[in-house]
Amino acid sequence: MTDNTQQSPGRGPKDSTPELPTQYAPAEVEGPLYERWVERGYFEADEKSEKPPYTIVIPPPNVTGSLHLGHAFEHTLIDALTRRKRMQGFETLWQPGMDHAGIATQNVVERELAKEGKSRHDLGREAFVERVWKWKAESGGQISGQMKRLGDGVAWSRERFTMDEGLSKAVQTIFKKLYDDELIYRAERIINWCPRCLTAISDIEVEYQDDDGELVSIKYGEGDASIVVATTRAETMLGDTAVAVHPEDERYKHLIGTEIELPLTGRRIPVVADAHVDPGFGTGAVKVTPAHDPNDFEIGRRHGLPSLTVLDEHGIITVHGPFQGLDRFEARSAIVGALRAEGRIVAEKRPYVHSVGHCSRCKTTLEPRQSMQWWVKVGPLAEAASGAVRDGKVKIHPQEMEKRYFDWVDNLHDWCISRQLWWGHRIPVWYGPNGETVCVGPDEQPPTGEGWHQETDVLDTWFSSGLWPFSTLGWPERTESLEKFYPNSVLVTGYDILFFWVVRMMMFGLYAMDGTPPFHTIALHGMVRDQFGKKMSKSFGNAVNPLDWMDTYGSDAVRFTLARGANPGVDVPIGEDWVQGSRNFANKVWNATRFALMNGATVEGELPPAEKMSATDRWILSRLNTVVAEVDAYYDDYQFAKLTDTLFHFAWDEVFDWYVELSKTTFMGGGEQAEVSARVLGEVLDVTLKLLHPVVPFVTEALWTALTGKESVVVADWPTDSGFRDADAEREIENLQQVITEVRRFRSDQGLQPGQKVPARLDLSGTALAAHEAAIRQLLRLQPAEDGFQATASLPVAGATVELDLSGAIDFEAERKRLTKDLAAAEKEKAQANAKLGNEAFLAKAPDNVVEKIRTRLAAAEADIERITGQLRALPGA
Repeated sequence: MTDNTQQSPGRGPKDSTPELPTQYAPAEVEGPLYERWVERGYFEADEKSEKPPYTIVIPPPNVTGSLHLGHAFEHTLIDALTRRKRMQGFETLWQPGMDHAGIATQNVVERELAKEGKSRHDLGREAFVERVWKWKAESGGQISGQMKRLGDGVAWSRERFTMDEGLSKAVQTIFKKLYDDELIYRAERIINWCPRCLTAISDIEVEYQDDDGELVSIKYGEGDASIVVATTRAETMLGDTAVAVHPEDERYKHLIGTEIELPLTGRRIPVVADAHVDPGFGTGAVKVTPAHDPNDFEIGRRHGLPSLTVLDEHGIITVHGPFQGLDRFEARSAIVGALRAEGRIVAEKRPYVHSVGHCSRCKTTLEPRQSMQWWVKVGPLAEAASGAVRDGKVKIHPQEMEKRYFDWVDNLHDWCISRQLWWGHRIPVWYGPNGETVCVGPDEQPPTGEGWHQETDVLDTWFSSGLWPFSTLGWPERTESLEKFYPNSVLVTGYDILFFWVVRMMMFGLYAMDGTPPFHTIALHGMVRDQFGKKMSKSFGNAVNPLDWMDTYGSDAVRFTLARGANPGVDVPIGEDWVQGSRNFANKVWNATRFALMNGATVEGELPPAEKMSATDRWILSRLNTVVAEVDAYYDDYQFAKLTDTLFHFAWDEVFDWYVELSKTTFMGGGEQAEVSARVLGEVLDVTLKLLHPVVPFVTEALWTALTGKESVVVADWPTDSGFRDADAEREIENLQQVITEVRRFRSDQGLQPGQKVPARLDLSGTALAAHEAAIRQLLRLQPAEDGFQATASLPVAGATVELDLSGAIDFEAERKRLTKDLAAAEKEKAQANAKLGNEAFLAKAPDNVVEKIRTRLAAAEADIERITGQLRALPGA
């Protein structure tokens, strides 16, 4: 386990290292350490290196964004993986960059313009785009500085932006390739339209929520030639071009093929038969508005129905005099009122809670709208993306998330990629004066001359971010970086963008890179929630700025808390008190290491042979190797919660609370054994700090360099399991721990203060504990048994016996009365719980959680009875 990292230039071994301050001050340590790491180039990646590659791309944050707790969570996990791999000898690339975030960025700049009383149309397209670039240079990308605060070990020299020159070339190249392969086309379809952002958005950018609406049932036609339809969007009836019924529905067979009058309009519309209609739902008849509903659009195509657009891009009614010019929601009320006046409203239900799509960017209610857009034919691309997982080329972790992946990718609809924005990658298509359409590649000249003009739409942001794993490495050029670092080793991202981003990267990576998927493993994590499991949101008042916690507790504390909650694919609850606990852990690591250094802990020289070590030394080294193996296994399985919990308990409980304490008597005794233990303690701290480093990089860097005098733990060798195990030593120390723990518990139960000394006689004969008598007496504050010793309590434990003389420390009669009273209360609690659990009538009616609570009370009462009875037996005269 000895590290081979070279001494830093100009520094000697341990005797020249600076003395650690008495307290750890994260604010004074973190910034300078990070600057030093970057200056020394630790995070850069060399494509010429012969080391094996390890590549992870950052899920590119929006240029408009700032570091939120979800970012901090995800970045902590990625940073931990890359730091470990760097220490394991891999040429590690964590690729940074940002997304241009089309809609979000345009909205930000438009809001800035509005403060000046202007709109983008006042500036014109070219000037507006220049204004956005200026905003990006001045205000965008603040998240980069926040990433440095967190300790992100990214290759800053390789930072990319989805609209930089190289990535723009990649976008134009793949668009041209898809177009030439007839996988991109232009067609009129129903899309999700945002009346606020004034653009189409894709299905995956729709946020559905339950809204209070109204369901109105309207009678079309008269008498036997009438049909009742129900709708939540009465305003769209102005665009109805048919009523559809199921072909086998006996109620309406006589009307199929006839026409009925559409109220308020004077138009007559046909009744058509379509198997899509569910005869068992509602009245079994549906209004058909092909221009404003995706299902109706398909019915319209099957029956050759006309499409009437009755809402403009702002959601304003465009037809039929009395309603023309009204907003869609105003028109809804007005139309229902007019229908009611004509006696056409058969039934009304308010409120009617139903799922409604909203824009994920601005939360506006979306409007299905027929529109001419650009589309990706996803069929063959999705089939390849599905096959790569099914045949094992790509692993999804945790495996149970595969079903969600397949449910989505196997049912993908063609992807609407055009956006009616000005900020973004403009679609590289030119239209000619005679209806010509020309797609232009990055190295081709667009057509010129009178009447030629470029498509005004830009591409969906996810189109460019879907190229991220290879465009950031120089594609379409076959660069050395691309050859070295593609495919990525693993993608670490949230399950919530499995469909937004992961599927896009899978489709494009397989398509552009000759069937090579963009990554070997997709490691999915959950979302960060508050301590009650509720989604964090500004509107809920529970959103947390991680920078505030970093300011208060240090970045390591935030990172350790997030990693300790990271079970694969599961949401992560987090509260400030947990961050406080992690801060306490960082302080514990600091103080224990400082103590060790003051007592001569060293990494100099080889470890002494096992025969020269005490059982305590052999025990901790045996446990250390076991922990190294466990941590490696957890890392390889992306079990961050388990690996951090293992390290927490090993460092705090075993190293600091047990080994350090047990070694104090050795250090006080001096001599050869103290030197051996000092070297063992140095080894244990060396390895433990390395194991902790990927998750808590700052405090471990400060401590490890002080301990070893070497350059940096960032580039130190990752620990390996030496195979050393000593089962006998582990059993011996477990018995020692059991003795100390049981006597401590008894002392506490008897009300003794922790530092209060009491006389004791130890019978350790026949056990391996005889060698630990000095440590037992010191840790338990036990004085030797002198003349007049009275064994008022005898504790047999682990083959040994500890007799205590408490005659001068406890009022036995008062203690017996107190315990007797506590025993009576516990027995009463047990009786009450048993009575309820024995009552069949109660069990039949009580909720499961109530019954479980009573069972828990019963178990606690029984444990109290056993404990108190034991304490009474231990009192003199019992």
